[in-house]
Amino acid sequence: MARNVRAKRNRKLSTLQKILRVDTKKVICVLLILFLIFLISFSITKILIVSASKKAINYDMEKVVNLDNSTKKEASSENAMSNYTTPELLNDGNLEDTSVSSDGSHFFTLCAIGDVMCHNTQYMDAYNKTTGEYDFSYVFNDIIKYTQSPDITIGSLETSFAGSEVGYSNYPRFNSPDNLAYCIRKIGVDVLSTAGNHCLDMGFSGLSKTIDVLDGYHLAHLGTYKTKEDSEKILYQYVKGTKIAFVNYTYGTNGIPLPSDKPFCVNLIDKEFIKSQLDKAKSEGAQMIVACMHWGTEYRTTANDEQKDLADFLFQNGVDIILGNHPHTLEPMEKRTVTLDDGTTKDGFVIYALGNFICDQNAENTRNSIILNLQITRNSDGKISIDSATYTPIHMYKNPNATSHKFKVLDINQSIRSYEDGSDTSIGKAKHEDLKVQLQKIKSIVGEEILE
Repeated sequence: MARNVRAKRNRKLSTLQKILRVDTKKVICVLLILFLIFLISFSITKILIVSASKKAINYDMEKVVNLDNSTKKEASSENAMSNYTTPELLNDGNLEDTSVSSDGSHFFTLCAIGDVMCHNTQYMDAYNKTTGEYDFSYVFNDIIKYTQSPDITIGSLETSFAGSEVGYSNYPRFNSPDNLAYCIRKIGVDVLSTAGNHCLDMGFSGLSKTIDVLDGYHLAHLGTYKTKEDSEKILYQYVKGTKIAFVNYTYGTNGIPLPSDKPFCVNLIDKEFIKSQLDKAKSEGAQMIVACMHWGTEYRTTANDEQKDLADFLFQNGVDIILGNHPHTLEPMEKRTVTLDDGTTKDGFVIYALGNFICDQNAENTRNSIILNLQITRNSDGKISIDSATYTPIHMYKNPNATSHKFKVLDINQSIRSYEDGSDTSIGKAKHEDLKVQLQKIKSIVGEEILE
């Protein structure tokens, strides 16, 4: 009996041991499987974390690399200022000059555009309701290559930047968002003439604020001044080893009197005053003189007698190039050989009016203009040669089918070609036909290009 009990107990023990051995193996297998799963999961997680980190780093690097361009495109004028860098070429007489030929001559390019106007339709079109900011950059996409590539680019300002606090305004007293000044600088304009009939639209305070805005964007300017000391200085720009003096005068200020205690704030056309400034520029070593003249008869496409007389006077007193503005339409250009009082001769170039660079005027010829490009040589004997005067015909287009971003400065020749080859027909048939008409008008007014 006892033997039977022990035998039964031994059988149970043996069975239990077998079960335990089997279960232990299973447990070990399960644990091993779980451990492997843990290792695989850990490795995958680590890979994902590293990958995500790399993406984050790359994203941050992209933000750093693109910060300046992004800011320039989208930021308001206030925060864009802090990201703007001064171009390295201009106004530094110590730059190494790489434009000298073997005979010691210096050669460079000078570009000029017409009046920078801003009607209320333009600044309303540039307003972004979502951001509450203004951005005019889209207006210039088609022509920026022509204004950025020359060695120096000059424009004429026909509005004020007096600040949003006084309200943006249309004709007859213009005040525009600062972003327009920023975009004008961004497209490559180096110098703005500011003495014009609208420079006192917002009073002396508006004139002063405009100067501050231009200074903030490193836009050289002349013709209007905050102090008498500034008004007595000539603006010089050093371009490819040549010291260029700029002078600027206007016929008037739309009947708005100059402040009695600040008569220096606007350069008015006065031959005696002009001659004193030209003599000063020559005595200070100017190697070329450019006169920016706000003159002429509005909407006229030929120079009047006063313009012609002043042009002769300017050339005789040392000016080499005359850039005219104000009429809101183009007027002829000409290169002439100027005979001076001592019998010597020199090259002179004048364009009596460059028309409106941007605007929303509708009178005939007011939406047409050119981007002027001069090839210039300062010869080893110091004489200035105007080697060529070519131009890009442009048109201020307003898309009737767009709800925003309606305005664009068109390169007329390119727009015609793109429509005809089918690569861009967005202007439509009617505008295509109109552009061909406007192109012929421009050529008939300005004249043929002057080639070497």
